Amino acid sequence: MPTTTAIRPRALVRASGGSRYAVALAVDALGTGLLRPFLLLYGVTVLRLSAPVTGIAMTVGVLVGLVCMPAVGRWLDRGARSTVVAASMLVRVLGVALLLATPAGHAGLFATAALFLGIGNQAWPAAHAALVATVAHGRERDAALAGGRALRNAGLGVGALLATVCLAGGTTALRALAAVTGLAYLTAAALAWSVHLRARPATAPAEDRDDGPAPRMRSLLAANVVYVFCLNLPEIALPLVLVTQLHASPVWSAAVFVANTVLVVTLQVPVTVLMFRFSRRAVLVIAGVVLTASYLGFLAAASLGHGWGAPAVAAVSVVCTIGEIIYAGSATALVTDLAPAHALGRALARFQLSTGFGLAVSPAVITSLAPHGPAALWGSLAAATLVSASAVATEKDRGTRLGRSHRGRADS
Repeated sequence: MPTTTAIRPRALVRASGGSRYAVALAVDALGTGLLRPFLLLYGVTVLRLSAPVTGIAMTVGVLVGLVCMPAVGRWLDRGARSTVVAASMLVRVLGVALLLATPAGHAGLFATAALFLGIGNQAWPAAHAALVATVAHGRERDAALAGGRALRNAGLGVGALLATVCLAGGTTALRALAAVTGLAYLTAAALAWSVHLRARPATAPAEDRDDGPAPRMRSLLAANVVYVFCLNLPEIALPLVLVTQLHASPVWSAAVFVANTVLVVTLQVPVTVLMFRFSRRAVLVIAGVVLTASYLGFLAAASLGHGWGAPAVAAVSVVCTIGEIIYAGSATALVTDLAPAHALGRALARFQLSTGFGLAVSPAVITSLAPHGPAALWGSLAAATLVSASAVATEKDRGTRLGRSHRGRADS
């Protein structure tokens, strides 16, 4: 397969599903940014639930939402593409509607709303990756996946910024933000559905049809649970370290978060394209090494104490973000490359299960390790990530040649 060294913007949009689908992604991300960062605040201030009850309901919603992934994978393997993407958005419309209808003090309805939001949030990444893998092929597909992530992060950032400005309006503003989020999801679902994209049935021999198993990828999936911790560092680990251990101003935490978002938006595609000279598996190993080095850098920065500690943590966070970008640009692309056409949906569903599980448990793991000191937190993360990178490097790609020879084509 030839190595792509440059991706033209128009070609990137086409490889990502077309301009209409790109608008759907942007609208969906904008709506998500308006509400998701403030869902806990909505439960506490608007519904007058306690913080622990609200947090537990949100966590349960995420975890139970993962249960839908096997069904999503089977649906994708029947050829559905844009329909599944639209469905993941419509489920969140129902979640927002329940949220708006929940009376104060009713934890059960809030938990149900969080469940529907969780189902949509878990189903969307696999459905989106399957759609892009159907439209684009080879390294162009990798760049398209990276472009989608950059666009999504931009929308999330703009949405969160707008919501922050509106929060001065109190509970009324939060309800309005929720309503706008529901409208955004509905609009995005209509746009995604209008793409009308399905995958043609794979022309595979009898032994390689839909009843065949998806690739197990045990080492890759286990490693992904650890890798994905890096996505929660700017929101959980670094603010915890900066404020409670280094006694730095919260401004440092905000600066790290903003820098992370800007770097992902601006560098995700260029860095992904730059890594085309290596195999996808090698790139994922490189991501693990970079993340491990950044964790050791955080350990060293924390030892500087108050004064130089906060600037050092902020500087190392740039290295960590580069590792995150390399990881995000290679992990899903590797799964789409390993999976045969007839099992692409199930393979992506398994990958999303590992991602969702890692994102769900990482806050508890991070907050449990942090009180025991920097060595316990950063040393453990560094060791686990390095072991994961080694596991990815040594795992064998079985059946990949057969899967590639029967890759499905798109039709619209």
